[in-house]
Amino acid sequence: MPTIAKAYVASSPTSDLEPGTVERRDPGDFDVLIAIKYTGICHSDIHAARGDWAGVRYPLVVGHEIAGVVAAVGRKVTRHVVGDRVGVGCFVDSCRECINCRQGEEQYCLQGSTSTYNSFGRDGLPTAGGYSTSIVVDENYVLRIPDGISLQDAAPLMCAGITMYSPLRHWRAGPRKRVAIIGMGGLGHIGVKMAVAMGAEVTVLSQTLKKQEDALRLGAQQCYATSEPETFEYLKGRLDLIINTVAADIDVDAYLSLLALSGTMVLVGLPPKPLSQRAWSLIGMRRTLTGSRMGGIRQTQEMLEYCAQSGIGADVEVIPAHQINQAFERVLASDVRYRFVIDSATL
Repeated sequence: MPTIAKAYVASSPTSDLEPGTVERRDPGDFDVLIAIKYTGICHSDIHAARGDWAGVRYPLVVGHEIAGVVAAVGRKVTRHVVGDRVGVGCFVDSCRECINCRQGEEQYCLQGSTSTYNSFGRDGLPTAGGYSTSIVVDENYVLRIPDGISLQDAAPLMCAGITMYSPLRHWRAGPRKRVAIIGMGGLGHIGVKMAVAMGAEVTVLSQTLKKQEDALRLGAQQCYATSEPETFEYLKGRLDLIINTVAADIDVDAYLSLLALSGTMVLVGLPPKPLSQRAWSLIGMRRTLTGSRMGGIRQTQEMLEYCAQSGIGADVEVIPAHQINQAFERVLASDVRYRFVIDSATL
């Protein structure tokens, strides 16, 4: 029989999230039942809960930065045992057959991966996310959280962490690589930590310098205000890799001008309007404008191990469930340093 878990539920795009319940299936042969301990609040949760994206179905339980402990396993599960510290990220299944899935890039599944919430599982039932007390997930999509990271600090790594780690690895951030992070928010602050640990020379580009002290504390060599025109003059042609974490409209040509020969600018944020740039901004110095999603399961596990070895976790503010709606407003006002995490014991 399905179990009933406590949850915070969005019943419409205009309503606050409110206490409710969500139905979880009994673990099948290859399923893991996770007692959720902490869930990060991602900006994507707010977009979905408020109907900013097409295809949102209500009632909706959001949350894809999940950290918890295995409470039960199906009889054929081999990857996890009761008591394991585990996490779940942005997707909970994929076709497992396409070339991308076979290469460990399930986030680019050609059939479309199954999102942790607002999607449909193989059983035809809607998926529901981590703003709840438990979740059931196939063992192949459950991550091991190393002992070197606390569960509350690990939760945001399931989305924000891997979203930064994947492009940093793909474009080979490391010694003698000049890396800039646009935005010092939930994603950006983790990206700074990771790029520093990889040995890159790290620059933070933020609208103002109000987070400069934090950027330097996290290891960045320098921080510049993008509201100051001289920033773009000084940094022109000086960077090898730029990762843009912000979802706001920006002057893409201005940022591309900061790249050296063959430099790359990677988009990981989702701006509300289409971007545009002049062809010469790319052609003139053989620059690349590209994008990146989160990583696959294999790379996400690699990221967690790397973070444990490097002492990297998210900077979090743990909140009780009744503050979720207030936290949404604070995220929209950029009033968090740097990730809200819900204590599931308060649901």
